[in-house]
Amino acid sequence: MPFEMFPNLQIYDTGYCVLFAKSVEPDVLLSRIVDSDVTSLLINRDEADAIKALGEDIEAEDVPGLDVDELETAGLLVNSGPLLRAGAYQGWSFVIESEGPYLAGDAIIKAASLGTIAFCARLSETGASWISYAENGEIMSSFDPLFVDRGYGNRPEVLDRLTGYRSAVSHGDRAEAYENALRQIQERLGCLIPISADADRLYAVRVPGQY
Repeated sequence: MPFEMFPNLQIYDTGYCVLFAKSVEPDVLLSRIVDSDVTSLLINRDEADAIKALGEDIEAEDVPGLDVDELETAGLLVNSGPLLRAGAYQGWSFVIESEGPYLAGDAIIKAASLGTIAFCARLSETGASWISYAENGEIMSSFDPLFVDRGYGNRPEVLDRLTGYRSAVSHGDRAEAYENALRQIQERLGCLIPISADADRLYAVRVPGQY
């Protein structure tokens, strides 16, 4: 897959879960999917990596552009839940979660899709993958790209009609089924996001009580 495309396993090498929603601002998208009163701060990808790795042991020199006291007050230093970052690019918002499965929950995807469309892609460190697509609070399709006929959803044909992802999977290498499906969906839906859009400071929250 192109290195310049977001999401990218060469950046999130321990896996990721990413949720996209069309025509929804990042802060609004976060408020839809975080079912608690949390405080967001602006942090970049490298700072997020440092926070996840060090947690409460982080020092000011580890994140020189941030205030450690503010991080603690916002709850970002507690390693008891997913750390989410939300941004936007050309009409689409996205939320990225390194490693964990929080964003892949049906209730989360349904909430993100209210009044619009949303899809979620998850890839674990072991290579397990899953893709879901929703419209206006309804899961239309949810599947493992290796077994596209064994998924679920109220109208699974909708996503294939919009994107042709089944053809991309069936005509490609089986080992690349997830990558082929994801890139086909992104291209056809128009959310071709470069990884640079995720590099700068974005809204970030820690969701307590999860995992």
